This record gives sequence, structure tokens and C-alpha cells, in this order.
Amino acid sequence: MPRVPRGPGDETARIFRLQQEVDQLKEAVASHAVVDQAIGVIVALGRVTPDEGWLILREVSQHTNIKLRNVSELILIWGRNGEMPEEIRMELETLLDQHGPTQIPGAPPLE
Repeated sequence: MPRVPRGPGDETARIFRLQQEVDQLKEAVASHAVVDQAIGVIVALGRVTPDEGWLILREVSQHTNIKLRNVSELILIWGRNGEMPEEIRMELETLLDQHGPTQIPGAPPLE
């Protein structure tokens, strides 16, 4: 049963809590879109399934100790300008190699 406000202060607190929830949901939607786009890049790059792309993205995040959203943003930036931190590039190549021989375009040749 919904809680019934008892006075103006109670109503203000409720509105504040609801606004916080709306803000959190907006952030979650935006974050989800970034992650989905990064998965798409991995799928296209590595010719892997979306499920494998998700696993690869998650493992890159875990192995580099960088938040999933941040790794996703860095992959999308790489897609736009070709720049990727070495740590992420190496981990991404390693994981893509586990799913099939792939090298990131523009990266130094593997030895």
C-alpha cells in the first residue's frame, strides 16, 4: 500500500526521493546504451556473438580493474579516433584471440 503524505515536509521528502530515483534510472539507461554500443564494436571487431562480446567486455573491465562503463566509453572513443589505452588494447586483443584470431586495426603486429 502506498504511503500517504502527512504534511508539506513529508511531501517534499517524497518528491526529493522520487527525483533521486529518476536521476538514477536516467543514468542507468545512459550507461546501458554505452555498454551496448561497446559490445557492438567488439562483435564487429572480433566476429563474435553478442553474448561473447558481453563476456569479453566484462573480462576486460575485471582484468584491468576499470569500471565497465569506463571501458565501454574508451572502446567507443577508440572507434571514433583510433586511440585506446595500451592496457585495454592488450587485454582486448588477448580475449579476442581466445575467441578467434583477431588484431585491432592499427595496433603493432603481434609477435
